[in-house]
Amino acid sequence: MSHNQYTLLRSGTHYYNRRVPKSAVHLYGHFIRTALSNRAEEAAELAVRVTKALDASWANPDRVFKVDVEAIIASAKPRCASLSEFTDEYLSLKSVEQKPILLAVQTFVGLLGDRPVEDYSREDVKAFAAHLLRKGNKTATVRRRLVCISAILNYAFAELELEKRNPASRILIKGEGRDTSHRGTFTLDQLRQGYEEAISSGSDVRLLMPLLGETGCRLGEIVGLRTCDVDLNEQVIFIRPHQFRRLKTAGSERTLPLVGYALGAMELALRKADHGFLFPRYLGDQGVKTTHASNAVNVWLKKQFNGLTAHSLRHTMRDRLRAVTTPLEMIDQIGGWSSINSIGASYGQGYSVDMVREWMEKVKVE
Repeated sequence: MSHNQYTLLRSGTHYYNRRVPKSAVHLYGHFIRTALSNRAEEAAELAVRVTKALDASWANPDRVFKVDVEAIIASAKPRCASLSEFTDEYLSLKSVEQKPILLAVQTFVGLLGDRPVEDYSREDVKAFAAHLLRKGNKTATVRRRLVCISAILNYAFAELELEKRNPASRILIKGEGRDTSHRGTFTLDQLRQGYEEAISSGSDVRLLMPLLGETGCRLGEIVGLRTCDVDLNEQVIFIRPHQFRRLKTAGSERTLPLVGYALGAMELALRKADHGFLFPRYLGDQGVKTTHASNAVNVWLKKQFNGLTAHSLRHTMRDRLRAVTTPLEMIDQIGGWSSINSIGASYGQGYSVDMVREWMEKVKVE
């Protein structure tokens, strides 16, 4: 037997057990018996909740309504979810780039185990950061991984209503920022040389250079383009999410004009398109394989241009736009960068495609 009202203990499990008044027998039968918990304290709390609900529903014998006892118990039981479960839930609700978060959680769980979120301590997170540094990660990478873990824990603690400080917040990283290396940029002569070689080579991998260089896009945004995202009549591309590729930020969704070499490269890329994608070789079961595309194009770029990479093209575009005094909000809109210098930047519809085209025409490689 159990010492709690309306409960009994059988084989280690506490049950709610109560006789039903005559006025409600037609709804429940003569008895209500259902499992509560194998923990006495939790079972007692659940029994009190069920009792209050039933007492209220039986208070007026002439107007009895049925209470969903199972739903009360299920909703009242505290969640005990692991980090990986909360990660899946978080990603299903948030429109964010999944790969960095999954990579961070995979490494974190591989080092510390997939435990209930409240079990992780600050020392655990510090050990995670130290582990990443020992593996040779730059401090900026370590910070990004910590931000990912912190976001999941913040979400989990809010859902569980835990009054606990996030152990991943405000972690200091030894030597943070001191290992930053300035990313090089292309000269106009190098861009022109590379574009000509890409277009004459017939290689869809090398076509990525003018497409990236003359749009300022991220590699994943170009590699993930579908044929329906290209309008050659209007000479524009639509950077938008789809089932195989999400975008990094909400501001990343945009329409960009194709100017100069980008237009010529796009015409060639469309001829090689297959299954509705411009670069089908980089489409996998898990989505667009950006890393594979990056490795492929960077082998050529690094060798040809003294270590410069595909991402250097994006930095180069920003410098080119600065050089012609392009407004900062316009630069951010073109590259899909988050505007942090102006609160008003997120208001309104932004610049029209025609206005964007005017500025991109000013910096295009002839």
